[in-house]
Amino acid sequence: MTHEHRPDADYADRDAAIAINTYTTVLKRQQVPHEVFATYWRDVHGPLCSRVPGLAWYVQYHLNREQDAHLWPAQEGIAPFPDYVLDGGVEIGFANAADQAVFNEASSILFSDEQNMFAATIAYALPQGSRTLVDRIAEPSPNGNDTLDRMHVHFGPGARVPEAFAAFMASFAETLATDPALLRVRLHLPDAYDNAAPAPPAPDVAHTVPPERERLAILDLTFATPLTRRRFFASDSFSRTIDEQKQRIGHVTAFAVSGMYTYVRDKELTLAGLRGSRPAQLIEQLGAVNQTAEDVRHLMLTGTLD
Repeated sequence: MTHEHRPDADYADRDAAIAINTYTTVLKRQQVPHEVFATYWRDVHGPLCSRVPGLAWYVQYHLNREQDAHLWPAQEGIAPFPDYVLDGGVEIGFANAADQAVFNEASSILFSDEQNMFAATIAYALPQGSRTLVDRIAEPSPNGNDTLDRMHVHFGPGARVPEAFAAFMASFAETLATDPALLRVRLHLPDAYDNAAPAPPAPDVAHTVPPERERLAILDLTFATPLTRRRFFASDSFSRTIDEQKQRIGHVTAFAVSGMYTYVRDKELTLAGLRGSRPAQLIEQLGAVNQTAEDVRHLMLTGTLD
């Protein structure tokens, strides 16, 4: 999927309605082949989650373990998170606390499905929401692979001061967002994760983290191409941040995003949320406009003709 992007545009404000957010890390079951996992997550689990009441925002980010060896430049004194492998990340967001309570009350039907494909899921709470600092990509609800260079970079303070780490990550994100090489900068600064209150409460799925991953900051970054990314990391503007990175950051691991799939936006099911991600792609590819008509949508939602 190709996404239009304009250097002179900024669509960041469209994410402001997501007042409360969660960012969940995903690890698939080792015995499940990757393609089976990805298909089930997109086309079985995704539409199920989309229909749980209360949602304002639901996006799956599928991660590629083998895409690129140069996602994030190594810095002396900043170590990768040990034994940290992921297959995905998820944003589940709400317009307000009342909607989140509705979702939580109904969510057991969703979480009971996680055991079919997930070995571990960790839901980091963002009660003040996440922050999109810049977004030059016109498409509000991506569904599929595209020609852009997306990555999620996970940071931790390690032995550094947590409060200083969080403050630096906020200012670091602002610095990145001022550079035209970045098409999208979205920052997640969740509350510290509590192993004594495992989340989400999915049966037969692991929900605990080692101490170094109790506090995370996640930068969701998009460049036009890997070449643009590599040139940016060699630039003076990035180099000027390195000394403070070394002072404030203890751990960093980067993950390449192979696909972004949006199921709910602004409390409305997208076509992927209504029909499944791959069927939605087929409808778009064939230009099957009848499949997007309101009578078809009503039939798919209710099982009745109006």
